[in-house]
Amino acid sequence: MEMNANYTSFVAVGDSFTEGMSDVLPDGSYRGWADLLAARLAARTPGFAYANLAVRGKLIGQIVEEQVGAAAAMRADVVTLVGGLNDTLRPKCDMGRVRGLLDQAVETLAPSCGTLVLMRSPGRSGPVQQRFRPRMEELFAHIDTLAARHGALVVDLYGAEVLADQRMWDVDRLHLTAEGHRRVAEAVWQTLGLEAEDDWRAGLPPAVLPGWGVRRIADLRFARQHLGPWIGRRLTGRSSGDGRPAKRPELAPYEAAAAAAERDGSRPGPGAAPSDRS
Repeated sequence: MEMNANYTSFVAVGDSFTEGMSDVLPDGSYRGWADLLAARLAARTPGFAYANLAVRGKLIGQIVEEQVGAAAAMRADVVTLVGGLNDTLRPKCDMGRVRGLLDQAVETLAPSCGTLVLMRSPGRSGPVQQRFRPRMEELFAHIDTLAARHGALVVDLYGAEVLADQRMWDVDRLHLTAEGHRRVAEAVWQTLGLEAEDDWRAGLPPAVLPGWGVRRIADLRFARQHLGPWIGRRLTGRSSGDGRPAKRPELAPYEAAAAAAERDGSRPGPGAAPSDRS
C-alpha cells in the first residue's frame, strides 16, 4: 500500500554518504543512493525536481551553515538529512554540540518540507568502527528522539546486518559500494511508503575469506592509499570537500532520460547532475 504517490521534488542534504561515494559511474563521477532514489521518483512523476547539496567531508556544523537554509528554502516534498557521523569519527568530538546542531537542522527543515527523512547510518564491522560505536549510537538515539518530536521518518540502516558486511564497503572502508548504495535507495523508497522492489536487508552469499597474505597486502594498501591521507587531513584541519561545490545545487527538473541513465549506471545526459570527480 502506497502512502503517497505524489512526491514531486526531493532535496538531499549531507556529506560523502549522500554525495554518492564510492558508487562510481563510467565517467568517474559519483552516483549514489540519492541519485538512484531521485531516478526512481522521476520515472513515476512528470516534472519531478531534484537537488543534491551534499559535499564529502562536511561536519554537521558545515551542513547546517551551508546546506540546511538552502534546502529549507526549496520547500521540497521530500528532504533527506544525514549528518553528524563525520563528527563522531574525529579524535575529539563534542557530542552536546553535535546534538544541538542536529536540533537546529531538524527544526529548520521539518516545517519547510512535506516529509523529512533522517537516517541511522550503516556501520561497517571492524575494530575501527568498534572504537567509535558509543558515539555513533548516541547520535542515532538522538536522531530517533528528533524524529519522534518533529514527525520525521527514520531509515534504520545501522540495524541492517547486511550493510555491516565488509563486502558492502569500498576499498577505502569508509564508503559503500554500488550495491550498498542501491540497497540504501531501496530502504528510503520503502520508508516513503512506496512499493518494494526487493528485500534490501537480504544477506549476501557466504563469504570466502582470502588468505592471510592477501589480507595483509590489502591492509597495507588501505593504510597507504586511504588511512594515511585521512589522518593527514585530520592533523592539518583539511577536508576532502574543501572548495568543492554541491553536484546538484539547484532544485531543477530531473528528466526521465537522465533518470534512466542514472539507474543503468551510464553517463547522465543534459539536465542531469554535473560531473563531480574525486
